[in-house]
Amino acid sequence: MFSEIIKKIDDMVWGVPLILLILGCGIYLTVRLRGLQVRRLGLALKYMFAKEEGGSGEISSFGALCTALSATIGTGNIVGVATAIAAGGAGALFWMELAAFFGMATKYSEGLLAIKYRITDKNGKMLGGPFYYIENGMGDRWKWLGKLFAVFGVFVGLMGIGTFTQVNSITTAANSFFDPEKLHTIAIFGNEYTITQVVVGLVITVLAALIIIGGIQSIAKVSEIFIPVMVIAYVLSCLVVIFTHIGDIPSAVAEIIKSAFGLKAVTGGVLGTIMVSMQNGIARGIFSNEAGLGSAPIAAASAKTSEPVRQGLVTMTGTFIDTIIVCTLTGLTIVISGCIEKNPELQGVEITNAAFAYGMPFSEKVSSFILMMCLMFFAFTTILGWNYYSERCLSYLTHSNKTMTVIFRILYIMAVFIGPYMTVAAVWNIADIFNGLMALPNIVALIALSGVVSKETKDYFSKFKK
Repeated sequence: MFSEIIKKIDDMVWGVPLILLILGCGIYLTVRLRGLQVRRLGLALKYMFAKEEGGSGEISSFGALCTALSATIGTGNIVGVATAIAAGGAGALFWMELAAFFGMATKYSEGLLAIKYRITDKNGKMLGGPFYYIENGMGDRWKWLGKLFAVFGVFVGLMGIGTFTQVNSITTAANSFFDPEKLHTIAIFGNEYTITQVVVGLVITVLAALIIIGGIQSIAKVSEIFIPVMVIAYVLSCLVVIFTHIGDIPSAVAEIIKSAFGLKAVTGGVLGTIMVSMQNGIARGIFSNEAGLGSAPIAAASAKTSEPVRQGLVTMTGTFIDTIIVCTLTGLTIVISGCIEKNPELQGVEITNAAFAYGMPFSEKVSSFILMMCLMFFAFTTILGWNYYSERCLSYLTHSNKTMTVIFRILYIMAVFIGPYMTVAAVWNIADIFNGLMALPNIVALIALSGVVSKETKDYFSKFKK
């Protein structure tokens, strides 16, 4: 009953209006910025590694990007892509990529506005994000919209992206490797859970608690070490599958295009098929790269920089890395393997695991171990990144009240603790709902402040040319 109610709410939130609003915002910003995500991608990638001299902030631009990537590159790339393809067909990957392309302009705007309108709090820390560019950019009469965003931001971290989905995926992956037959179980509150699930859940909870206590510097340090290494490891793993089955790529691409436009649907069902594909692709795409969600600018605001445009470009690379590279490789791996058609009962990480087992030139045990390790590190860093995001939202609402921050950290760690015992479908639907609600205030602000983004961009590149 509960799962059915959650599913209905999810379908309402992620209906046609929100999909069109997010896509429309990205398209509008792309046109207004004259395709900046294509024209300036090379410069953005250069800035990603270049240290800016004289900028003020708490962490480097690269550290801010890694913190943002720690929250974005996670289960969305491994489990989210699989879930989208299972529910919406291979065409969901096409809509995910299209949304990401336009989302790069959205992400650029978010990063730019985060730096332009950030503030320094009473403790000397840089604070910024949608709540501040709504309040300081749109004016005090829109402050309620900033508060609404912050409320949704707290819940997205606490009950959506940050906790349940991540630790649930970690324990599911561990189960698939250590106890796939679920032979070793223990009874908790009248339900049976595997010992692997319980032990891994406890370990993740303890490790998360130890790092969360250290704040943004601690989270950034962990992210800067693990994110580049794990992205490279995962990308190489996907490339192994793709190159060992390179002859299957043309048919996989054809399958994606046909599915995206309902060309495989029966007469009368084309539009419905396209909408299901779009809904799942865009929703999971937003879950993965967070373009338009308003989360990345919270991390971007901590960057040591004095140039809003520069940080906007660095922030934009997050969507490129997350979706255009990582999600594409995951999707191709799944489609090439055909594992969903062969085993339609598979869910979540089980789909990606089956694709790796099919395509890797190793034993199933080795491929399962590689995927498990990638997923564990991705999901764990996402837990850390979203704790920071939600804490910043809470700080905005409570004026940096330290007691409330401590209480929130305890609640957050408790949510991580209970995450392994939630059902997969309910977990993802709850995350989707809060994602959609969080995106609404941010999209309104991005459209309202698009003139500021356009002017800042023109001024910067005028000076850049000189």
